[in-house]
Amino acid sequence: MRPGRAGRATVAAVHGAALLLTFAGLGATLWQGVDEPGSALAFGVLIALGELARRGAQPGEREPAPLAAAGALAYALLGQNAGQATTHGVLQTVAVVVAAGLAGIVPHVARGRGPDPDHLARRTLTVGFAALCFQPLYNAGTLTAHLGQGPSFALFLLLLLLLTALCDAVLAALLHRARTGHPYGPLLRDELRALLGIGSAVCATGTVMALGVAVAGLWALPVFAVPLLLAQVSFRRYAAVRTTSRQTIASLARATEIAGCTPPGHAHRVAALSRAVGRELGLSGSDLTVLEYAALMHDIGQLSLVDPVDGGATAPLPAEEQRRIALLGGAVVRQTGVPEAVAVVVERQADPYREQPLPARIVRAVNAYDDLAAGSAGGGLGALERLRLGTARDYHPDVVESLARVLARGGVKRGVVPVPPG
Repeated sequence: MRPGRAGRATVAAVHGAALLLTFAGLGATLWQGVDEPGSALAFGVLIALGELARRGAQPGEREPAPLAAAGALAYALLGQNAGQATTHGVLQTVAVVVAAGLAGIVPHVARGRGPDPDHLARRTLTVGFAALCFQPLYNAGTLTAHLGQGPSFALFLLLLLLLTALCDAVLAALLHRARTGHPYGPLLRDELRALLGIGSAVCATGTVMALGVAVAGLWALPVFAVPLLLAQVSFRRYAAVRTTSRQTIASLARATEIAGCTPPGHAHRVAALSRAVGRELGLSGSDLTVLEYAALMHDIGQLSLVDPVDGGATAPLPAEEQRRIALLGGAVVRQTGVPEAVAVVVERQADPYREQPLPARIVRAVNAYDDLAAGSAGGGLGALERLRLGTARDYHPDVVESLARVLARGGVKRGVVPVPPG
């Protein structure tokens, strides 16, 4: 799905601000020279290694680079090196972080996995924000005069890092909103939830790195980098487990197609559209995952039928038959080891919509849309009109209108959902 004019303007404004800050930082550093080249090189290597180790995310998801993020923030908040005051300033901080980040992504580009422009823009702006809030105050002596070098100073650094992380969350949600048109609130909640996990580790490590280098010098960097390296390894293992789980569920979803119970691509179309509608209605995080898994497996009950449904379309069936297939599907899902919430959505997708949880309402409406569009002469528009006519009894009006908005915007980002032939 392409962003609208307002979305393109938002993305252009954020990227433009990041480019201006980058050019200012690189230009000033090249003109004036590098202050304290040893510190700049040490932090640059740390950031580049962190970007180099960026692995483990699914397509379309944020790729975590906690070591690079913590190193960049620590350099922005570095006031002393082994007891000696630093003088690198705001613009050199931006220049070092950008140059090191670009150096770290070169191997990814060589493998055909180019950098995410949104990620680069956010990194540049948030590091610039942190440095701007810290470097001028520290270099003028204001911070040490009021806070000294004790616990108050450490608390100030931590609060500043939390504020920087909050700014990054706001930017990430803003860019995602501009590109997808999804509601801003759920997107921001997702970003804020991420701060409670790896985000808190990045903030804490960035603070400790800055304080450690101030006392012990640059030798403190490898010591404090170890926890985030371990976190990176743990995330890779978690990502491998998650990938296996997704592949298992996708295979189960294809079982109905291989058996001839449903048309090719039906389950994946329903899952993609259901996720987009869920976003539109405010679902986020684990709720979206449950919705996606349930949508993939919503027809699995048909494998238990003696007589297959003609064409695999369950929407035209009588209500009792739909409920029977849904209950069979819930029983099958419970045997696969996926979360219980997925089975609940699958078995309740055929209940009266006033009694359904929101994910079940979404799966029911989107499944009916795909079934009806494939078997209707009017295609997608005719199917959507039949859903609107059924809002008095079968489909929740809010879900149907959200589906209409998603379809009007062109489907789903990174792969438009095709309207079934009909």
